[in-house]
Amino acid sequence: MTSAVLVLEDGQVYSGQSYGATGSAFGEAVFSTGMTGYQETITDPSYCGQVVVQTAPHIGNTGWNDEDDESAQIWVAGYVVRDPARRVSNWRSTKSLDEALTAQSVVGISGIDTRALTRHLREQGAMRVGIFSGELASEPIETLLAKVRAVPEMAGASFSQTVSTKSAYVVPAVGEKKYQVAALDLGIKSMTPTLMAQRGIEVHVMPADCAIEEFLAAGPDGVFISNGPGDPATASHAIEIVKAALGVKRPLFGICFGNQILGRALGFGTYKLRYGHRGINQPVMDRTTGKVEVTAHNHGFAVDAPIDRDSTTEFGTVRVSHVCLNDDVVEGLECLDIPAFSVQYHPEAAAGPHDSAYLFDRFVQLMESVR
Repeated sequence: MTSAVLVLEDGQVYSGQSYGATGSAFGEAVFSTGMTGYQETITDPSYCGQVVVQTAPHIGNTGWNDEDDESAQIWVAGYVVRDPARRVSNWRSTKSLDEALTAQSVVGISGIDTRALTRHLREQGAMRVGIFSGELASEPIETLLAKVRAVPEMAGASFSQTVSTKSAYVVPAVGEKKYQVAALDLGIKSMTPTLMAQRGIEVHVMPADCAIEEFLAAGPDGVFISNGPGDPATASHAIEIVKAALGVKRPLFGICFGNQILGRALGFGTYKLRYGHRGINQPVMDRTTGKVEVTAHNHGFAVDAPIDRDSTTEFGTVRVSHVCLNDDVVEGLECLDIPAFSVQYHPEAAAGPHDSAYLFDRFVQLMESVR
């Protein structure tokens, strides 16, 4: 096996074996708690710029298929697992995970103690990391560490233009068309327009840099702001689009990055979490119903809004509608005077859980209420 090393910006080093392509990879080290759904995770554009550490020790047993991708490519900057599957054991697979990573030139590492690494990231926070395999793994650690520390930090990073579609496209409604929605692609997952289409929505997916007038015209019944990677403080154009939609009281639904964009459009700040929320088992309370949902997450930033009271903004009263039960992080916003709401997590999680799919029905009801 080819040797590989993982080097964190604080000098921690983990030695293992090459997994996927050989070479080097750089990004922000984050951990994901999902035991399944790794294909959906690493093809999620919101992981752009991140090196994903899987906390589950055994990864890859279901291989890779041609149906479950959330986008057209793998977006993770690098991939870290402990015990990769030695053989694929699922009838839907067309190749192994290792083969998929290699084919798309994604550098990974295996054979390291990912739980020890996760504990370190929980204690010290998400940080820059490099994976080096092949001849690079034998370079002095001081040299590798200098390369890691030269990588830009996630705070201040902008990836929307990198992951967004370059031209608009339409996902037709399934059956009768009932609504037409414009979706701003800041890193949209394929399951999102699929779930809307199943509810009779024709989805016009628009590039991140589309003109405000063009975007609003594409969604006469409602607008959707997608998930995506990067620091929301850098997404000035998306924020202006949301402000324009709020100003004409167009029904609006945002998820993940879209929640942060809505928050900033409403006048709230955003901040970077210590190690973020990622994985498929995060408990969130819907404060409008009192129901606790098991949810899927990938966010390193959060909205800075008070959870103990309603807030007055230029667009009226706003309430924190969802909150994480682990740490009281804002997980959703609801505008009380205009038709807009958002959640920080992923109700479209293809690999599950599906506790929050009802939010797409809530979006339909919102559009119906203002017709």
